[in-house]
Amino acid sequence: MPELPEVETVRSGLAGLITGRTILAVRVLHPRPVRRHVPGPSDFESVLLGRTFHEPRRRGKFLWLPLDDGDAIVAHLGMSGQFRSDSPETPLQANTRVVWDLDDGRQLRFVDQRMFGGVWLSPGGADLPAEVTHIALDPFDAGFDPVAVAHGIVRRHAGIKRLILDQTIVSGIGNIYADESLWRARLHYDTPSSDLTVRKVAGLLRQAREVMADSLSSGGTSFDKLYVDVNGESGYHERSLDVYGRAGLPCRRCGHLIVREAFANRSSYRCPFCQRRPGTIVRP
Repeated sequence: MPELPEVETVRSGLAGLITGRTILAVRVLHPRPVRRHVPGPSDFESVLLGRTFHEPRRRGKFLWLPLDDGDAIVAHLGMSGQFRSDSPETPLQANTRVVWDLDDGRQLRFVDQRMFGGVWLSPGGADLPAEVTHIALDPFDAGFDPVAVAHGIVRRHAGIKRLILDQTIVSGIGNIYADESLWRARLHYDTPSSDLTVRKVAGLLRQAREVMADSLSSGGTSFDKLYVDVNGESGYHERSLDVYGRAGLPCRRCGHLIVREAFANRSSYRCPFCQRRPGTIVRP
């Protein structure tokens, strides 16, 4: 599932394409991606006519497209959602679900193979949609305070990875960047947060920001063609990952082989020497 760097890559790409553009027509080609728009697909098509996009915004993994009347189109990419920009003469990509015709002669297309994502209108949501208010600030937000967040984390008694994946505590960090951040901080994913210092957790949150900034500079992480930017290009940060997806390969820091372990219906990757399980000793 796209994480903060991938969603931010899409947001910044959209900003240059749709900001100031007026919607001339909308076509919903499949009802499922607009299922959260309660009045239905026909209303979604008609209610957006004549509205003008302001600059797209994001919090964590949520993206929204503010409109000139104070409403917003909220978008969640799910596992395979894409926004694509094309001319009307370009054949529709497979799995195109919604098409907006814009006043500059181009089309904005929402493509979603698996249809776990979606788009819907949020009345009054231009500044912050109601559907996003429960999402915590992410490490790139000007108001994000890693020390304050760290204080809240160390008061809990869960494994540190579970907590940094909790989007109500800190948003934008998903499985890939959690593993990368924990590797940089030399922490095992099951280390109880209450065993850590505020300084250590704040440092981990800063590492997460650095990891995601590195990914942003290379367009995000793409393991398949389901994540692409608005021009259909894949990110290439997977070439720079230090631990995620590298099971059986040597740790770039110490040379021990990276291991893959089951974690909450997904996988965690770690170095068994650099990121020792709490209470264990690993001999070099």
